[in-house]
Amino acid sequence: MQLAQENPDFTYVLRGASEAGVLVNQETLTRSFLLTPNRIVQDWRPTSAADLTPDDMLALLELEPALVLLGTGPRQRFPSAAAMAALLTRGIGIEVMDSGAAARTFNVVATEGRKVVVAFLLPG
Repeated sequence: MQLAQENPDFTYVLRGASEAGVLVNQETLTRSFLLTPNRIVQDWRPTSAADLTPDDMLALLELEPALVLLGTGPRQRFPSAAAMAALLTRGIGIEVMDSGAAARTFNVVATEGRKVVVAFLLPG
């Protein structure tokens, strides 16, 4: 069976996630970052779900998402209720998952043309 690679019409594609970092296009990022299909914000402050504060969510809000995917490393770890409420009270959905699932989900949702931001928490 012949397979054809579909090239999305956006700038950033997530190629994978491991404990070493997250592969964006051809570069492995090892520090927490935010990503939309066409924009990357590197060196986001928090390094773990426990470290995430409502103030950290301001950087996400500036990207005007309809949905936020939060990749928390090799395991799903939930941030505080206050951190999640910073998005939910503004009508922005947030899904918390391990980083591999966040990468896969981002690519699907971005291909659908939805306003999605993925936030990866990495120990850096």
